[in-house]
Amino acid sequence: MLGKIKLKITESKLQISIFCVLLLVFLVFTIANPRTFLSYNIYYAFMSIIPFAAILSISLTPIVILGEMDLSFPSVMGFCAWVFSAVFNQSGNIYLALICSLATGLFAGFINSIFIVRIGIPSLIVTIGMQYLWRGLVMIACGGVGLSLVDTQGSVLYKVLVGRIGNIVPAQAVWAIVIAIIFALILNWHRFGIHLLCVGDDAVSSRMMGVNVEKVKTIAFMQMGLFAAFAGILATLEVLYFWPSTGEGYLMKSLAAVFIGGTSVFGGTGTIFGTLVGAIIMGSLEAGIVSSGISGFWTKFIFGVVIVVSLTIYALMGKKISFRKKLLGFIKK
Repeated sequence: MLGKIKLKITESKLQISIFCVLLLVFLVFTIANPRTFLSYNIYYAFMSIIPFAAILSISLTPIVILGEMDLSFPSVMGFCAWVFSAVFNQSGNIYLALICSLATGLFAGFINSIFIVRIGIPSLIVTIGMQYLWRGLVMIACGGVGLSLVDTQGSVLYKVLVGRIGNIVPAQAVWAIVIAIIFALILNWHRFGIHLLCVGDDAVSSRMMGVNVEKVKTIAFMQMGLFAAFAGILATLEVLYFWPSTGEGYLMKSLAAVFIGGTSVFGGTGTIFGTLVGAIIMGSLEAGIVSSGISGFWTKFIFGVVIVVSLTIYALMGKKISFRKKLLGFIKK
């Protein structure tokens, strides 16, 4: 029992350290510009914009836990957003557009898994190629021309996805939190989450223990495609317009959010709460920097400082906990 308590305390260190970084960032911004950061308006803006990157980061976390990588999701997001917009403009049926877009995202993730799991090409290489492929298809399909989604505004689905709850909270913020909770429950309490951690820690040993490694990886890449499509739908509905550049700019921020959140690039360990906090940090930095009176030229530099400092803190705290250690802790309880 004592061993189990110590294990939980050790795991909690990562969660606490990540949250402390978030509090420190907002404390600095509040001191620099209290008028802005003590006003609800800035947080309303954050809740309107950050959820798109948060959903992408959360769905990317299982792939990184596996020790794999996906660089194609911003382009998949853009192509699925085009599918949603094109189907709606042609049919006028927003539900059909939603289904077609999500199905396209699932298919894109499945294609990635075929090359990675079945053929054996490294995920980094495959997804670089697929990033260009899907972005090229977006440009070919739309011809560089955007599509209006103003007619979706009166639909029930629009209100459910990006409406305002009591004119105070954007619905996409609620979606991001719900998705984070579901992923956290799966990772920490469901058998699939244990399999993710196990495969990420040692795929060979996992296979010997009876884990279907190929199935686990296939599901991970397919859900990434699904949620990239979902994020694309939310992003286009929020502005009521499809832009050919939809998805661009999310790659590095989403990756940074995952790593700031404490998920190891080597696989075998990760935290959904940390990823969510990391997405909030990355999404609020630019606004905080500009509102603090610092030139926008400093933005990327400060991004780099926050990432390096955060990762250094986690390393000094000994935050890396492998799946073997977790298993050993439960055995000794």
